[in-house]
Amino acid sequence: MSQITVNPSTFYVVATPIGNLLDLSQRAIEVLSQVDLIACEDTRHTGRLLSAYNIKNKTLSLHDHNERQRQEYVAELLQQGKSIALVSDAGTPLISDPGFHVVRYLREQNLTVVPVPGACAAIAALSVAGLPTDRFTFEGFLPSKSGARQSKLNELASEPRTMVFYDAPRRAIDTVQDINDVLGGERQIVIARELTKTFETIHADTAANILTWLNEDPNQLKGEMVLIIEGAHIDPNDIPEVAIKTLKLLLGEMKPKKACAIAAEIHGVKKNALYQLALAMK
Repeated sequence: MSQITVNPSTFYVVATPIGNLLDLSQRAIEVLSQVDLIACEDTRHTGRLLSAYNIKNKTLSLHDHNERQRQEYVAELLQQGKSIALVSDAGTPLISDPGFHVVRYLREQNLTVVPVPGACAAIAALSVAGLPTDRFTFEGFLPSKSGARQSKLNELASEPRTMVFYDAPRRAIDTVQDINDVLGGERQIVIARELTKTFETIHADTAANILTWLNEDPNQLKGEMVLIIEGAHIDPNDIPEVAIKTLKLLLGEMKPKKACAIAAEIHGVKKNALYQLALAMK
């Protein structure tokens, strides 16, 4: 295997394990060993990972509450020729983790940002969920309060793509109850918990049955959790033929979003349903 050389003035976005330490790639190990500085969401947490691989390197705290204040400092170091790696506590940085503001700022300064890919809980869960993966949407965390969470689920009620979320296990029962109430108890969902760890659990069933399962087994309310919801089934037969005809005509003249808004206004049909139909037509 060829030796990897870290480049000066380069910011590496490095994925780290979500549980199993063996999932840290050889490239990630070499980058973390060679860079001048490692920016961490939590220096103590990352310190344990570095220690496991005997990596002795300087670390810098960079998290949600300080990344905007640190972005200029990071840029200055890169401009001086330093190399920096960014890691989060687990998985791929920026995916519901800190780093977005820094990466955007560095790119605006025309500095080099390089991905070092690896583990990502959302993708790992999706790969074994048994739900369609040709098209999916990652929605991050649902709101913590039930009212806001139900409102968000209502917005996504007619989303045909598989939907991937992160969720806090302590509120998983409340979340699944809201899915049951808003999307229906027959909607298929998958809970992937503690991925790559000793008590890894991947459970698929209807929302109603998942709710019963969670209530009966409190052990499923521990650890990190990915929640995946089956997309809605859009039936063209539920949309009046005249609305479909109007939509087709409008799509020939304008962008789908505007075409759907006009067709929805003319025929009193839900705009989102028309938009999903428009995507299917493409």
